[in-house]
Amino acid sequence: MAETTAAQKTIKLIITRQDRPDSKPYTESFEIPYRPNMNVISALMEIQRNPRKQDGENTAPVCWDSNCLEEVCGACSMIVNGKPRQACTALLDKLEQPIRLEPMRTFPIVRDLVVNRERMFGALKRVKAWIPIDGTYDLGPGPRMPEQKRQWAYELSKCMTCGVCLEACPNVNDRNSFIGPAALSQVRLFNAHPTGEMNAGERLDALMEDGGIEGCGNSQNCVRACPKGIPLTTSIAAMNKDTTKQIFKKWLGM
Repeated sequence: MAETTAAQKTIKLIITRQDRPDSKPYTESFEIPYRPNMNVISALMEIQRNPRKQDGENTAPVCWDSNCLEEVCGACSMIVNGKPRQACTALLDKLEQPIRLEPMRTFPIVRDLVVNRERMFGALKRVKAWIPIDGTYDLGPGPRMPEQKRQWAYELSKCMTCGVCLEACPNVNDRNSFIGPAALSQVRLFNAHPTGEMNAGERLDALMEDGGIEGCGNSQNCVRACPKGIPLTTSIAAMNKDTTKQIFKKWLGM
């Protein structure tokens, strides 16, 4: 910890900021009072209460996204000391100072640490990552999943669309249309559902289009970066197998 006096510890942060989507990024340094068990979000809230740079000059409050504060919603994704992760579970006591905060660069910048994750949500729409049921009347109990399948499907359902896996993936960038590991894993999840499997062929067809599964370079960064420990590379391998089967089915007119 940096210290201003023997009694008062402080936290130093260097934050990459950007005023508008089309403006140039810049950095500002801050120094805030230390409290035990602080996370990055509480540090940002401290700066919001007193938006003053380390040199004493006033500045605009830093903008960031957050919601649940318990690593469930995925809203507070950002780069913390060079790694994409959730700010709510990034404890300051475990971070090297000065703590460097940057926005994810895979997505367009809105302002400061806020990004537009429309690319990720558009990919989920593209692969129909939902269960299409009518919902206008009671259909009764749905079909049951075998317990073994239910267990691994539950692991896939932990995805909180945080975007960290896309940020970590070198194949997701502004030079291609690769949908990213999150959408690939969700195809596996919904194709395994007893009702969702009725549209399995449509989802696999979407994966065979430009920007689909062929865009994966197997770097495996995604599975290492995922904050929920989702077996993304296992899902990608399974989808490689299923799309290959789908190709042969279409060739044979099945």
